[in-house]
Amino acid sequence: MKATNTRKQKFGQFLIILIPILITQVTLSLMTFFDTTMSGHASPADLAGVAIGTSFWIPVQTGLSGILMGITPIVSQLIGAKERDKVGYHVIQALWLSIAIGIVVLIAGGVLISPLLNIMNLEPKVHHVAFYYLVSLSTGVLPLFGYIVIRSFIDALGQTRVSMLITLVSLPLNIGAGYLLIFGHWGFPRLGGIGSGIATAFTYWCIFLLALVIVHKKEAFASFGIFRTFHRVSLSKWKELMKIGVPIGFAIFFETGVFSAVTLLMSQFDTVTIAAHQAANNFATTLYMIPYSICMALTILVGYETGASRIKDAKQYAVLGISTATILSLFTAVILMLFRQNVAEIYSNNSNVVIMIKHFLIYAIFFQISDAIATPIQGALRGYKDVNPAFWITLLAYWIIGLPLGYILANYTSQGPYGYWIGLISGLAVAAVLLLGRLNFIQKKLAVTSITQY
Repeated sequence: MKATNTRKQKFGQFLIILIPILITQVTLSLMTFFDTTMSGHASPADLAGVAIGTSFWIPVQTGLSGILMGITPIVSQLIGAKERDKVGYHVIQALWLSIAIGIVVLIAGGVLISPLLNIMNLEPKVHHVAFYYLVSLSTGVLPLFGYIVIRSFIDALGQTRVSMLITLVSLPLNIGAGYLLIFGHWGFPRLGGIGSGIATAFTYWCIFLLALVIVHKKEAFASFGIFRTFHRVSLSKWKELMKIGVPIGFAIFFETGVFSAVTLLMSQFDTVTIAAHQAANNFATTLYMIPYSICMALTILVGYETGASRIKDAKQYAVLGISTATILSLFTAVILMLFRQNVAEIYSNNSNVVIMIKHFLIYAIFFQISDAIATPIQGALRGYKDVNPAFWITLLAYWIIGLPLGYILANYTSQGPYGYWIGLISGLAVAAVLLLGRLNFIQKKLAVTSITQY
């Protein structure tokens, strides 16, 4: 990364950082997309089982990943402040932390998953698929969390193309393994939705090992000497990492967790409804990769400029990112409305499921418009290391407003399962307004501080 003087230069650097991140995130989303669609073509019960399994896993994965992603603004600001010698130590401590978090997740999962599934009163096959999908997936937890730390380090240096290449290599591995294990081709057992869990864990190991090799060998990263010196665990450094990472992780958890909570609450409806909800939610998640990628790019760029005390430049990047996300969301909304039938048929050949998916996708349009505002703002705030307010805002918007409203609409009005989606849209809109207010406050505060110091 480098300092920029004009808006044109900023837009160019923004694209250089953003496009590889976007390709990476869309590719990661496509892994889930192909797992979901292939499971759906195995049977509605396999799709529903994967839906229940992912509803447990996704908030855990994204929330804890958010904690580990706290290393991104730390490294970004260190680079901006020209303190390269401190980077390697911080990354190693983040890797130690990832191991500790992974072990806790495995222990908690072993204790809680079976009892939680038992109280959901699922159809036997759906229960079976959900349980063994999660068991299979658990074998990839440790390498996944390790990869998140390494990728956050890579991205914080502005080398987002490297992360992109790693992910592009992993996509055909994931699809190929899923195809063989879900449908039982080439002599492999036909495992249905369970096979997608095994394929995903296999992919996590591949991207972790590949990232390790690249960081150790490629000069742009090897010069930091991350693995040249052994560093013991530092609880004080973990505290510093978690002071930034925990609010980020919980903010992400509150957002993704509320969608998973809705999926679990959907278990009161039939298998067709669960399957249709999961398909529409999966496609909405794929669209979400656009504002989420802009969020990650803003964390890097705003953090870099803030570390270098260029407050005006940091604000310009924030405005640029939010504007770009909003424009793109309006474009994708039109595309989705025009091609809902085609999208629905990707996920299932069951006519009843397709009809419900089409209806759910209408609500997905409003999701992604609100996300286009709220999500990039969170990225800018993380770049400023202002993470605690977003934690409280997402708690309020999604869990105190969105989910209860959705529950009331779903159970006490004629909206049925669609009521949950209306509640979530309301929560997203509240979050967007409150986060925008917080960003405006922080930018004004930093501008005054900058003038005073000058």
